[in-house]
Amino acid sequence: MANEYVLEIKNIRKEFPGVVALDDVSLFLKRGEVHALVGENGAGKSTLMKILAGIYTSDRGEILFDGKPFLAKHPVDALEKGIAMVHQELDLVPEMTVEENVFAGRERTKGIVVDKKGMQKRTAELMSELEISISPKEKIKNLSTAQQQMVAITRALAFDADIIIMDEPTSAITDREVEQLFKIIRKLKAQDKSIVYISHKMDEIYELTDQITVLRDGKWIGSLAASEVTHEKLINMMVGRELKNVFIKDAEQTAEFDKSEVLLEVRNLSREHEFQQVDFEVKRGEILGFFGLMGAGRTEVMDTVFGLHKPDTGTVMMKKKPINSVKRAIANGMAYITEDRKISGLNLIASVKDNISMTYMDLILKAHFLLDFKKEKEAAGDLIEKLSIKCSSQNTLAGTLSGGNQQKIVIAKWFMGDPDLIIMDEPTRGIDIGAKAEIYKLMDMLVKSGKSIIMISSETPELLGMSDRVIVMHEGRITGEFNRDELNQDELMAYAIGEGGNYQKAVG
Repeated sequence: MANEYVLEIKNIRKEFPGVVALDDVSLFLKRGEVHALVGENGAGKSTLMKILAGIYTSDRGEILFDGKPFLAKHPVDALEKGIAMVHQELDLVPEMTVEENVFAGRERTKGIVVDKKGMQKRTAELMSELEISISPKEKIKNLSTAQQQMVAITRALAFDADIIIMDEPTSAITDREVEQLFKIIRKLKAQDKSIVYISHKMDEIYELTDQITVLRDGKWIGSLAASEVTHEKLINMMVGRELKNVFIKDAEQTAEFDKSEVLLEVRNLSREHEFQQVDFEVKRGEILGFFGLMGAGRTEVMDTVFGLHKPDTGTVMMKKKPINSVKRAIANGMAYITEDRKISGLNLIASVKDNISMTYMDLILKAHFLLDFKKEKEAAGDLIEKLSIKCSSQNTLAGTLSGGNQQKIVIAKWFMGDPDLIIMDEPTRGIDIGAKAEIYKLMDMLVKSGKSIIMISSETPELLGMSDRVIVMHEGRITGEFNRDELNQDELMAYAIGEGGNYQKAVG
């Protein structure tokens, strides 16, 4: 008789220096099941899956795979035994082709020669099964994030994995690409593959998964059928408290300011092959949302506004002063929280304190060249407390913290300079619902004190919940602009795919 569960994780414990990451955690996975693993950042989800995938070893507990004891010594060992992990930060080699990545570490040979044609053919067959149209000869660096995820899934199939772990697979892809991913997951399920699905997105969990396991602070809280749990109960299990309103716009105005004052003016901004004739302005004390699908040009516009790139035409004025470099942008009260915290927002091998203070070093100098360590420590401590950054000390390495806490560090480092305008590119990507609520509350407090925010987001509920105005882009052009009372999810998407009619600027 076949075992009821393909995977049994029992009473796992894992400690890191000064932190118990997992304490008596269990999970049971059936064959052909999509099983959601949910919890706040730092709950232990990724740690548990990394033990399964051979990246970490547990301190206590046991894992059974098809009823037999299972231990992966390293990720390739786990793959060969039938368990693959598609990481949130994809581990593909950019300079290698699709086929080379799919068969990396297990290349096929004819005699002593690598069978390149055979691997290309097999890659094409696997992709055809999943209805993925990518050339096996294409280099990874030329693919979108969504396409790279498809390659990682194809690699799992090439190794004939029975269990595929997906860690936040939709955090960096568009709604259309999410539909394609869901289609692939359902095909895998029909092939009797089992999926462990880590996500913070409630709608995905209800639409896609059969069973849900909740972790909180490294402990098992419960496992239940997705069809039996309400949204409120699930959030309560995850955060240990009720979150009545995730999108918070209720702070008292704490400063007198002129709401008609234009802080930022962008006129006729263009860069060849990226965006054309972009015009907008930001008033004091408002949140301006930017929406568009992948490749719409939102991030490229903000890179240029902040002075990272030079425009071919057009001007950027901050408080009536021209911005043509990052130095001038910062000096005139602009800050930029980038989309990818691990590449351009954070130094993972530096401490929390050093990350917070690195952007505004001049504020913690004494005698023009010596660091005032006391001042640095006080400033970092104040921001760690204000943003509820969970770390054992200021000297904890940023790379050891959860994704949500890393994002809070990126926000903290810009807050230190007390900027007037903060550009936030996907500020809550990969962050759990409790941390999102904290960041929304912080954003609301900032604008009520006279600061302004530009928020680039791919999540329409976030835009609808937090923005005073939303600008929509499609293929490098602004296609629509809406005031808060005009916002509508379907209409935003129509303008984002270029089917929203002629661009009519809202009167506001």
